[in-house]
Amino acid sequence: MHKQTLIQRRVSRKIYVGSVAVGGDAPISVQSMTNTDTCDVDATVAQILRLEHAGADIVRVSVPDMDAAEAFGRIKKLVHAPLVADIHFDYRIALRVAELGVDCLRINPGNIGSQARVKAVVDAARDRGIPIRIGVNAGSLEKDLQKKYGEPTAEALVESALRHVEHLDRLNYPDFKVSVKASDVFMAVAAYRQLAKVIDQPLHLGITEAGGLRSGTVKSAVGLGMLLADGIGDTIRVSLAADPVEEIKVGFDILKSLKLRSRGINFIACPSCSRQNFDVVKTMNELEMRLEDLLVPLDVAVIGCVVNGPGEAKEVHVGLTGGSPNLIYIDGKPVQKLNNENLVDELEALIRKRASEKVAADAALIVRS
Repeated sequence: MHKQTLIQRRVSRKIYVGSVAVGGDAPISVQSMTNTDTCDVDATVAQILRLEHAGADIVRVSVPDMDAAEAFGRIKKLVHAPLVADIHFDYRIALRVAELGVDCLRINPGNIGSQARVKAVVDAARDRGIPIRIGVNAGSLEKDLQKKYGEPTAEALVESALRHVEHLDRLNYPDFKVSVKASDVFMAVAAYRQLAKVIDQPLHLGITEAGGLRSGTVKSAVGLGMLLADGIGDTIRVSLAADPVEEIKVGFDILKSLKLRSRGINFIACPSCSRQNFDVVKTMNELEMRLEDLLVPLDVAVIGCVVNGPGEAKEVHVGLTGGSPNLIYIDGKPVQKLNNENLVDELEALIRKRASEKVAADAALIVRS
């Protein structure tokens, strides 16, 4: 149960986005971005609070103008998660949100303007201990790189990123992270792999503009999974044309699948077949919906028959194996038989009970240590 990951993570410099450590030995953080009008403070705060409830470690907010900057300052006072301000073109916006308590500045030094303007932003960040994210996207490469390479490539993304890294290096400012995003999985993966070899700053992973909920989830899982399995990546954002809360859920699911983070229930469930003794699909849909609020790391197996059921059930905190009647396992041991009537209700109660016991046991362990 909850075996340790075999992944050896790349060694990177540790920075702090508010209270959240990124890089080094810190857990890989999961973030999302608001899609409300930033000037609509109530709507933006409500969305950030929903993201926090879903588990977001960091939230990014676009700040396109000075009105949005002032709204950002009000938003910052009403939420708990560290906030990243997404800024392009106008360096004065970065200076203002720095005054208002931003936790990280997402900028592209190449479009902020002159060296003096970049220096002004870096000086403000240095004075207030604010990290910077350099964000490079395949869709907005510099014109000379588009001409040089003919089209977006991994090499073009890395060259663009290193230009911006040099901006900050010349100003002796090391507290930054970098992303090199593309919507093409292979391009993004190749770019991150190349960049990981030449800088030691944390890497923010993402497959940009990945698509809708289903297709975007698949592309992100494939691309981020390849990189994370290589040990590359310190914070992730799953980009979906969907409710931002879904980005947090998918992000944690990716990390859970690689045993890099544990939050909430890790379900093991069979796809079902004619051997099933109960409706596996309906049972899983009900359990996932009912147990979304449960944040305790717990392994739960829901298997419809005795072919693989006992084997899976013996490896989890709570296991259900279909049979006549169905059999419940707790911590690998068969403890109770359940009929199909009220199956979901009874299984939910058992899972919540085991979760409470785990919380108590973990707390006692902390006290003893």
